[in-house]
Amino acid sequence: MSFAGQTVHSSLPLVASITPMAGSLLVYFAGLVNDRARNAVAIAIAALTLVLVLMMYPQVNAGLILEANYGEFLPPLGISFRVDLLSFFLAGLSAFIWLLATVYSLEYMQGEHGTNRYYSFLTLTLAGALGTFLAGDLFTLFLFFEFMSLPAYILVVHEETDEAMRAGLKYLFMTIGGGLCFFFALVATYELGGTVTLGQVGLIKDVSLLSALAFVGYLIAFGMKAGMVPLHVWLSDAHPVAPSPASALLSGIMIKTGAYGLLRVIYGVYGPEFMARVNWPSFLLAAAAITILLGSAVAIMQQDIKRRLAYSSIGQMGYILLGMSLLTERALTGDIFHIFAHAFMKACLFLAAGAVIKRTGKRLIADYAGIGFKMPVTMGCFTVAALTMVGIPPLNGFISKWEIALGAFDAGKPLFAFLLVVSSLMNAVYYFPIIISAYFGRPAHDSLATGHEGSGSAEAPRKWLEPSWGMLLPMLLLAAGCFAFVLFPNNWPFAVSAFVARLLLHP
Repeated sequence: MSFAGQTVHSSLPLVASITPMAGSLLVYFAGLVNDRARNAVAIAIAALTLVLVLMMYPQVNAGLILEANYGEFLPPLGISFRVDLLSFFLAGLSAFIWLLATVYSLEYMQGEHGTNRYYSFLTLTLAGALGTFLAGDLFTLFLFFEFMSLPAYILVVHEETDEAMRAGLKYLFMTIGGGLCFFFALVATYELGGTVTLGQVGLIKDVSLLSALAFVGYLIAFGMKAGMVPLHVWLSDAHPVAPSPASALLSGIMIKTGAYGLLRVIYGVYGPEFMARVNWPSFLLAAAAITILLGSAVAIMQQDIKRRLAYSSIGQMGYILLGMSLLTERALTGDIFHIFAHAFMKACLFLAAGAVIKRTGKRLIADYAGIGFKMPVTMGCFTVAALTMVGIPPLNGFISKWEIALGAFDAGKPLFAFLLVVSSLMNAVYYFPIIISAYFGRPAHDSLATGHEGSGSAEAPRKWLEPSWGMLLPMLLLAAGCFAFVLFPNNWPFAVSAFVARLLLHP
């Protein structure tokens, strides 16, 4: 892996971003023909998008930066794309998990209402996420960031229950507020730096009231999307009410756009040297600590499986905020790797929980006793992802937490390493009981362990509840992603994370 720093023109970022945008219309009209045509088109668009992103790899791996500018959209601002290793890494991750969630949806959404709308907006949201990661300037990032947020609202309210509509309304108002803060910060950056391109480091060089207000604007906009406390209140309501594959994408990918935005602001708009001179990282570290502890503490108290997973996401995003705020290479390496690791493990957890809900109708954790006997593959995937979340070696979660902890020592802040240990214990408190109950628990009114009600015979056949391979395969691939790269001689995602961390800290 090398870094030449040279830029080459490429239309691939634009094509990759607009393919799902145009594809969402094809998905909808195919659905007017029949469900099979719509499903085939949805899978084809997601697969094609992944191929288009992967086509950028040879040039990005050679150290080249892909750029494309498309004139002044709103003078003096225009649409531009810029793909470096970080952009490619996150875009590829998004497209891959989106494809898995789309495949999973084929069985999960059978018999559900509004499936044409669901698949269309699922595909449309992918366009916004990719455009956010591949944007070449803050204005383009702003457009795609907001574009992603609106179709995501449709996914949140898909069930159309009172709870879903309330959660969607909260999400919508907070999204609008975050967008306004982003717009203010964008204007302030242009006023202070004369440009909003992401190809330069240190667009804002001087400490002033306006530069501080711009930072607050970015922090609110991206922190809200990332689920940072106290801007997290939409997440804990929205993720549980959305269809499970949508929840997997909201938690696994969409909140990462907030983390990505903060990375670009801290290490691009302001730059690591500027951030080291001011005291702002101290506020970020405090916010990270509160986010980690509050998210984990509230997750312990949740009895609904999807609400527990939602609050867990808040705590996990605290790790990512912590890693980028320490301003050390090892912490930033762990930070970027945790973005990758969390996408796999949290998407797997939501898909596994969705499979249980789909096949049994059970959402309360108390009802999961013995479910491992009826759904061993599903709960096996859940177990691997949960252990990764806790940080059991050699799973991905251990690697990212290890690096962030070492980065805390490098920064002379060992208390944050201790915080990671405490948080891991809290993760175990809300994940281990689910796993233990699933395999060793005995349901009160359902003979999961014996196979039929009231028989009491351990010899009786168990009722098999596993979904089809269309739902199992995405879960298995995500569970494998939680540890498979550790088994290779070269852990490619970790190597990418370390390389990107060096580039961000030493541009």
